[in-house]
Amino acid sequence: QVQLVESGGGLVQPGESLRLSCAASGIPFSIYGLGWYRQAPGNQRELVATITGSGSTTYADSVKGRFTISRDNAKNTVYLQMNSLKPEDTAVYYCNTYVRLKAYWGQGTQVTVSS
Repeated sequence: QVQLVESGGGLVQPGESLRLSCAASGIPFSIYGLGWYRQAPGNQRELVATITGSGSTTYADSVKGRFTISRDNAKNTVYLQMNSLKPEDTAVYYCNTYVRLKAYWGQGTQVTVSS
């Protein structure tokens, strides 16, 4: 079955960086697009970034120029490099993919940006 496992979250100060990882299994990874979403307390889950199987990327306006999504097909892993973090980036970050129109989610990893 499809499994997505996120890691790399933590507590950082404003301006610092983190790299999130999402390891996927149960799918032919290289042909599937994946996305990173986040959900802050009291807010709806929002799309942060996506990457297609061919490597094309999209970003939410709030993270453009600060976050970079990438993938390593040899490791079945997608990454989210987050630079210049802000307190408003604090959220649980989730990895996502769709297989035959069904959404799959990881368990999430907490990112907290605070001084």
